[in-house]
Amino acid sequence: MEDNKMNETYDRMPMIGDPAPEFRAITTMGKVDFPADYKGSWVVLFSHPADFTPVCTTEFIGFSKMAEEFAELNTKLLGLSIDSLHSHLAWSRSIENIDLDGNGPVKVKFPIIADISMAVAKKYGMLQTVAKTQTIRAVFIIDPEGIIRTILYYPMSTGRNLPEIKRIILALQKHDEDNVSTPANWQPGDRVVMGAPLTLEDAEKRMALEDEDVKVYDWYLSMKKDK
Repeated sequence: MEDNKMNETYDRMPMIGDPAPEFRAITTMGKVDFPADYKGSWVVLFSHPADFTPVCTTEFIGFSKMAEEFAELNTKLLGLSIDSLHSHLAWSRSIENIDLDGNGPVKVKFPIIADISMAVAKKYGMLQTVAKTQTIRAVFIIDPEGIIRTILYYPMSTGRNLPEIKRIILALQKHDEDNVSTPANWQPGDRVVMGAPLTLEDAEKRMALEDEDVKVYDWYLSMKKDK
């Protein structure tokens, strides 16, 4: 009975707003105590089905090329699969010899968790295939306080949109800094969404608002220029 309860706990996917599940693991860049070692930084924790797979290889090359862009956003990358450390090391060395777009090969600039026991994958609900021997393409964006802020799941056949992951981090940081929301397809510099009024009086004031920096489309939808 106790084992069943433990499995149920591990198989439950953490929710947005939950503390990121804690774990200790070996990576290609040494031991990691998560999320304690990453406190103060944003983190993109992402899983892939297996080493030496073609779609994953393109993603790792893409993440490596964008590593400095993420670093500028105080964001660290952390990969995971249920392959061994030696497999990760061999795959990383192989990637460093691949010139995918004609601009030269890249080095994998982030650690990859070796999760042979599947302990981390289970804690994060990353095992959703029938055989449960491969992790799907999960992405967890975790804030500097260790709170999960975004969860993305991709099927094994579909590579991730890395610029979208960066855009989400920018949007979350904009929300935290200025207490605003971001509309569909928002990009830095675009107008942001103002909070909706909560009373009839405030709704009437919003409709009567005259401000060249604010567009009032209706009482509940207003957008203003970004700072």
